[in-house]
Amino acid sequence: MPLHRHRRPSSRSRPPAPPPRPIAPKTRRKHRIRRWSRIIALMVLISPLFVSGGVVAGALWFDTSLHREPILTDYPNRPAAGRGSNWLLVGSDSRQGLTIEQQKDLTTGGDIGNGRTDTILLVHIPRLGSNRRATMVSIPRDSYVSIPDHGHDKINAAFAIGGGLLLTQTLEQVTGLRLDHYAEIGFSGFASLVNALGGTTVCLAAPVTDPLAGLDLPAGCQQLGGRNALGYVRTRATPRADLDRMVNQRQFLSRLLNRATSPAVWLNPWYWHSVPRASADALTVDHGDHVWDLAQLGWMLRESSTTLTVPIGEFTTNDAGSVVVWNHDAARELFDALASDAPVPTSTVDRP
Repeated sequence: MPLHRHRRPSSRSRPPAPPPRPIAPKTRRKHRIRRWSRIIALMVLISPLFVSGGVVAGALWFDTSLHREPILTDYPNRPAAGRGSNWLLVGSDSRQGLTIEQQKDLTTGGDIGNGRTDTILLVHIPRLGSNRRATMVSIPRDSYVSIPDHGHDKINAAFAIGGGLLLTQTLEQVTGLRLDHYAEIGFSGFASLVNALGGTTVCLAAPVTDPLAGLDLPAGCQQLGGRNALGYVRTRATPRADLDRMVNQRQFLSRLLNRATSPAVWLNPWYWHSVPRASADALTVDHGDHVWDLAQLGWMLRESSTTLTVPIGEFTTNDAGSVVVWNHDAARELFDALASDAPVPTSTVDRP
């Protein structure tokens, strides 16, 4: 009987494979959700690194771009270093670098030569580990003091004669405090910095109108851009004139720094270039100051601080014009407290 081989069926004779079943819509949706979940998780992990890198890069650029001058230099009989640290903050009314159009827009008035101080603020930062607040002391620009090698005059004259160098030496001699840091800002720089931060909110108990400062503000809370902010910290069209102006300057500085150190600014990439650029263009600091010093100052002043004006004895007139004479006993008590990093006398603190 013949043997028959069993032959495999040809592949051609195989029935075609059924088409793959389409993925159900719910399955596709799950895949998309999983994919986007991974993407979002990755972004959450990376974004802090991105933010940190941007902040660090901006800080390094800012530090190298700061304008520095040798302001705080040693000299014979300079006061010894105290506890904590002391800043001198100066607002100059110099028009240097402003065009005629900019002077008109900012209502600065005409050129006044080398410039004077519109704001003099002494800021004491308590030593590390202290639970006390920073102290801001306004120095009236018409304070009648002894200026090294120039006799007695308004403290304003020290800046006009010898700039920040002579002003700091004058203040160190009359207060007995060693100044550790210095920062100066002019008209244009101040307005540009406020604009770079998107403006700052102030709340006015009464309207303020001052044609000399280009100011016409209603009562209530409002956002001030650079032009109006400059007018606000300059105006003396208030019941207490220069005394009110110094209070306004301290309050505005705190609000400005609160804005600058808020997450809305330093977590927003939009501000990472504009704010450091405006700050670097606006500020002049001592050659030993750095961005981390400014950061500490801003952090300490961002909220509440102890604020006051140097104790005043009388307002009078002499060869220097209308001057402010300090209450020297009360002023000495205040400056001794700051030198030892002790609480300031309560009698000198602002009473809103």
